[in-house]
Amino acid sequence: MFVRGYLRASTSEQDAHRARESLEAFANDHGLQVAAWYVENESGASLARPELFRLLRDAQPGDVLLCEQVDRLSRLSTSDWERLKAQIAARQIRVVALDLPTSWIMATTHADDFTARMFQAINSMMLDMLAAVARKDYEDRRRRQAQGQAKAKAEGRYKGRAENVARNASIATMLAKGLSWSQIEDAVGCSRATIAKIAKRAA
Repeated sequence: MFVRGYLRASTSEQDAHRARESLEAFANDHGLQVAAWYVENESGASLARPELFRLLRDAQPGDVLLCEQVDRLSRLSTSDWERLKAQIAARQIRVVALDLPTSWIMATTHADDFTARMFQAINSMMLDMLAAVARKDYEDRRRRQAQGQAKAKAEGRYKGRAENVARNASIATMLAKGLSWSQIEDAVGCSRATIAKIAKRAA
């Protein structure tokens, strides 16, 4: 059994590594060691998350996907969450989240079969509930933002997010030199969505 740590932040301006210390402390407290880290800056509302799916490809049956909170794994719509759950189940991966105590027993192989199955059923139900709450929170925040922007536009105050001109110029230069998107991500610390926008603009 390998423990695979998953760290996610929504934008390149946020620190995806922020929760690593908490995950390492949890692993130490439970006699575990994180064998690999998967870190990305992508929206939890999207299935387009390369590192999450690299984790799924790397994982073997019985491995643990360790994350800080369920919303780090999913702010997905119901249909997308069902697709992700199906892939996790097909690979027999155990999801353990620090904000979901019922999942903690999944991090150990010491439970008897009956106890393990009971906690797996409870954990699955709780995962669904927290994923639904995370999605609602995402939709509520989007609605509030849209309302705030509409009001600001009506009052002539809305200017939108200022473009990071220097960063985007660097991305354009690296694209022109033929660097890969992964190399640019590492060098600049931006999301793939940002690179795609600059690439489209330069096309």
